[in-house]
Order: sequence, then structure tokens, then C-alpha cells
Amino acid sequence: MSYRPQFQQNQGGPPYQHLGAPYQSYSTQQPSPNSLNGFFNQFETISNKIEEIVDKYTKPLKPFMPAIARFFIVATFYEDSLRLVGQWTEQVYYLHVYRRYWGWFVKLFLTTNIIVMLVGSTLLIARKRSEIASSFLVAVVFFQGIVYGLFFDLGYFLRNVSVIGGLLLAFSDSIVRDKRNLSMPGLPLMEHKDNKKYFLLAGRIMLILLFATFAFNSNWSLGRILVVLVGFITSISIVVGYKTKFAAIVLTLMLMTYNVIVNHYWSFGYKDSRRDFLKYEFFQTLSIVGGLLIIVSTGAGELSFDEKKKIY
Repeated sequence: MSYRPQFQQNQGGPPYQHLGAPYQSYSTQQPSPNSLNGFFNQFETISNKIEEIVDKYTKPLKPFMPAIARFFIVATFYEDSLRLVGQWTEQVYYLHVYRRYWGWFVKLFLTTNIIVMLVGSTLLIARKRSEIASSFLVAVVFFQGIVYGLFFDLGYFLRNVSVIGGLLLAFSDSIVRDKRNLSMPGLPLMEHKDNKKYFLLAGRIMLILLFATFAFNSNWSLGRILVVLVGFITSISIVVGYKTKFAAIVLTLMLMTYNVIVNHYWSFGYKDSRRDFLKYEFFQTLSIVGGLLIIVSTGAGELSFDEKKKIY
């Protein structure tokens, strides 16, 4: 989020293997409605089995999943605040000399950022004052973009919109718990459910913008094309809320694999500029993974195709 040494990646894209289905021949005839229904029924059967397998092996972690997801979401803020402390002199010099801000403003701005990111992240993990905490963290993203002059960087903009989407999902997750603690037994939770569905929808839409950063990257390869294709399909699925849990699982596994293979900042020395850049990329992606885990845990919410299927 804040200033980092300039370093341009020259990665050819994540080294993924072919993710598609085996080749099949298709006739030029239009598929009949029955064949389409059969395809969707088969797809839902397979996706349901995959969801059951994931539920089975992650069952011990299920009570802790929301807390893990919220920690992932705010991990980028913890990393950024600790880095500001460790690189205080460089940050002050950059903002004062290159960005031409007053010295007192620079020190006040950096100090405020460090405090807000540490306190806000901790409150969000603990589900305490979640509305205030998430609002202040969103403000940090916004004002850092202005002060550091990063809003015209398309990659920065889209990634941080995705991070904001993760914050909205974390806040929506805290809404349900707060309401249940305050409600009388037997009373409906309509008011908070209505709020929750809008936050979930906004969070889902903002979260998947990450894949636009891949699409706008000029370094194309077969691996990157496959990642963009799979990411686009699963992202659309998450936005409309169709097989949301399955799509979020696929996207989570793909992003985690990509993050470890491509953003391996621990492989570089502390004086290597690539370490700082890749560390930023790693924790930004981890934040988005946290938002996806919220979706895996809570579902897409009321404004989704999955929810409408239950009604109709």
C-alpha cells in the first residue's frame, strides 16, 4: 500500500499445469435442453462431492475458519505497519523529498497509519467494533493511495479494491454474531440479515477484481492464460452466487498455489529490492484469500442464485 522500492516483475505467469478437462469432440448441432440439463446436473453432482470432501477434511478447523479468514484479510495491514516502523527513515525521506510534503505532516501521517492499521486489524479479528475498525482500514487504503500517488497505478487500484472487498466480507461476518448475541430467543433476525446480504454482495463483487490485474499484465504465457480463464469463470460464479462455495474453494486453492510459487519473498535477501515488492504482493493476495475463506464459511448470502434455488 505504501511506498516500496521500484521493481518490475518479469515473471512469465504462474507455472500452472493444464487445468482443463480432457478433449472431447462435439458435433455442430445445437445441444438439446435435455443435454444442457444433464451437463448442469453432472456438474452439480461433482461440485457437491468436492465440497463434501473439503468439509470432511477441514471439519476440525471449521470453528476457527472465520478467525483465520479475518486474520488473512488484515495480514497485509499488519505487514505494512511493521514495515513502516522498520523503514521509518526511508518513508519520511521519500514523502518529504520526492512527494514534497511538510516534515511534520509526513511524521503525523505515518504514525497515524501505523496505529490505525495495528489497532483496526486487531479489533476486526476479535470482532470488536467491527464497523469502526473496517471503516478506518478502508480509510487507510484510500489516503495512502492519495498521499503516495498510487491511484493511477491500475494494478494497485484493483488489488486494493479487492482488499476493501475482503474488509466488507469480514464486517458482514461480524454482523451475524453481534445480532445473535443481542437478540432475544425466538425473535427473527430480519434487520441484520438485510444488512448482511448487501455487504456480502458488495464484498463479492469487489473481491474478484483481483483477476483484472492478471488480465492487464503484459507478460502472457499459457499458464497465465489458464489462470485468467479459470479465475474469470469462478469469479463470475462468485458474483452471481452460483455454486459459490465450490468456486471459492477453487479460487482459494489456485491463489494459494500461485502465491507460494510466484511471490516467494523469503527466497531473497533483506537488501534485495525484490523481497519487499514480492512481500507486498504475497500479503495482498493473502488478504484476498481471507475474503474467499469467509465466502466458503458463510456462503454467498441472500442475494445469490444459490439462495434463490432454495426458495424456488
